[in-house]
This record gives sequence, C-alpha cells and structure tokens, in this order.
Amino acid sequence: MSTWAHLAGRFFGALRPGGASPADEQWVASVLEPAELGLWRRQPGHDRRHTVAVARRVEMALAGGPHAGDPRWLSAALPHDIGKRAAGLSVAGRVVATVFAKAAGGALSDWEEHRGLRRRIALYLRHGELGADMIRMAGGREEAAVWAAAHHDRSRLDPHALPASVVAALVEADPD
Repeated sequence: MSTWAHLAGRFFGALRPGGASPADEQWVASVLEPAELGLWRRQPGHDRRHTVAVARRVEMALAGGPHAGDPRWLSAALPHDIGKRAAGLSVAGRVVATVFAKAAGGALSDWEEHRGLRRRIALYLRHGELGADMIRMAGGREEAAVWAAAHHDRSRLDPHALPASVVAALVEADPD
C-alpha cells in the first residue's frame, strides 16, 4: 500500500467516533503494564483503535515464532503514537501537518521555535521522539520507548534493541 493510501485510510478511519471495543480494551489491559496502559488510554479513540489493530497484526505476524506471546513486542505497538498528544492537533490538523512535512521534505525543523500552528506542526512531526520520552517518564518498557522513537525513522533504531523479526512485524503492521 502506498504512503498516501495508508494515510487516507487513517484519515477516514479517524472520522469514525468511538474508541477500541470493550474486548480490545480488556486485551490491551492484559498486555500493557499500568504505566503504559495509562498513556494508551490518554490517546484519542481513533488512535486507540489504530494501535490495537497494529498490535493485533504484530501478534499474528509473530505467532508460532520465537517471539510469540512476549508482551514486550505488543507493548511496542500499542503506545507508539502517544507523542502525537503533545501537538494537540485535531484530525484535520494532523492532515495539514503531514502534507506540510511531505511537501517541505523535513525543512520544518525550526518551526518548533515559533508559536501557534507552526509549533504544533513541528511537535507533531517529532511525535516519535516525544512519545519515547513520555513512555520512559511514565515508567513504561524500554522496548516501547525504543519503537516509539524509531517507528518513522529507522535510522534512530539501535539494531540490538529489538529483534529483527519483531522490527519487521512492527513495520509491516504499520508501514507509515
């Protein structure tokens, strides 16, 4: 699936009201540690639904392999987008931020020094790094923080931090 098709799917999915199903909420509570669960629950409903879908795909991809059943890898998938909260953008604002980032090719790094929408866009674009900090400060698992920081920029990923098959499953489950 192309990046734009993936993003369009995320946008239209975000317009649907509500969060994860009660069964999914219960499953997430069985996977995450209390600190991680608290962060996960602070995400908007559409982000909770998205991360459950990602974690379920990771779970299926790892089934039968040496990493099956290890909650660390599902915990990496569930709070990976928590840093988006720092920007405080609506769904439409996230679309604007994504389009600006694609058009600018990363030339928005100085926007964080500004106020208003420009700063919020800059924070949104750094959501991986900010999310990793949030996970660590809350006392979440290091694997979750490592993946949050690297999920959009694999060059930030320490190749020894997560098994290659887990990284492959995480990338396949949420390609962009």
